[in-house]
Amino acid sequence: MTERPRVSARISAISESATLAVDAKAKAMKAEGRPVIGFGAGEPDFPTPDYIVEAAVEAAREPRFHRYTPAGGLPELKKAIAEKTARDSGYQVEPSQILVTNGGKQAIYEAFAAMLDPGDEVVVVAPYWTTYPESIKLAGGVPVYVTTDETTGYLASVEQLEAARTERTKVLVFVSPNNPTGAIYPREQVRAIGQWALDKGLWVLTDEIYQHLVYGDAEFSSIPVEVPELAERTVIVSGVAKTYAMTGWRVGWIIGPADVIKAAGNLQSHATSNVANVSQAAALAAVSGDLSAVDAMRESFDRRRTTIVRMLNEIDGVLCPEPQGAFYAYPSVKGVLGKVIRGKRPSTSAELAELILEEAEVAVVPGEAFGTPGYVRLSYALGDEDLVEGVSRIQKLLAEAE
Repeated sequence: MTERPRVSARISAISESATLAVDAKAKAMKAEGRPVIGFGAGEPDFPTPDYIVEAAVEAAREPRFHRYTPAGGLPELKKAIAEKTARDSGYQVEPSQILVTNGGKQAIYEAFAAMLDPGDEVVVVAPYWTTYPESIKLAGGVPVYVTTDETTGYLASVEQLEAARTERTKVLVFVSPNNPTGAIYPREQVRAIGQWALDKGLWVLTDEIYQHLVYGDAEFSSIPVEVPELAERTVIVSGVAKTYAMTGWRVGWIIGPADVIKAAGNLQSHATSNVANVSQAAALAAVSGDLSAVDAMRESFDRRRTTIVRMLNEIDGVLCPEPQGAFYAYPSVKGVLGKVIRGKRPSTSAELAELILEEAEVAVVPGEAFGTPGYVRLSYALGDEDLVEGVSRIQKLLAEAE
């Protein structure tokens, strides 16, 4: 009798989250007593604001939250998300167009699962967040990559997107502000890309989780607002994790046409049922409140952004464009590769990241994780002192390159 594989081919093909893997290794080294500074995980270092925590405490005492609630989300939370979306994006939606999910990752997977059939192609701009391709493949789709670099500010043009389109293309993944680059598309370019998608009959999945983390003169603009005719083929994914320092609470959502939301909700009803009610109550307080706590965090991120970009650009062989949003720097390290550093000659950004972790005790994520070797990602969502100390260690290490 032929022995069958113990793990399915579908699941075996999925890679571990590189960002979480780097973060886990850094934490393991810290547990061993090593003074590791981690730039790996995209996680604000601030506590969740007090008023949100208090709402969760009260919810935990509420007997109705000790029971199952609607799989698609608490009605009051869906209503609040619709109101928040109108307030912050200028996009009018009904609560019935919203599905509350267990974080942004579940939102992304369920959206793709609802939209894709086997063989459908999805255009993904690289550098990309590590979860997009894996979710596409798990849903039966085929990611097709459009690669950008620092010379264009990591922005894709309509011409590049059109060159990647085939008869099998169904969806464009559009992310602004972007993870890992911090790039933001200007309003006119958002409109041009949306019009292109509309003209070609494509769907758009747009990830807006970094909507409120925008700096300087940059502006956030939502693609279905810029091209209203595209709304019937647009799915928005977002959540409370980044804006409100709630990564551990696991509340995200999908906004989209009613038929897609119904399909994704059917999937969720079998996969997880409702999101934890205490977390939903916390999210309700977050999206219903003002953005004063968010503004304070953004000011800190902006200050750190300036510092990290300046310090990285002081390193020979490193080129770091200034990010306009989110909380990541994405420098090119191509000028360092191939040089000897402490007896080793890293030829890839993955090898360089490993060397930096071992020799400088600083964790960064290599560009291989985001589809563009030759770069590294550093999250500046960590304390100012740790940020300066961590980049200083990198500066000292790479100064030895010869």
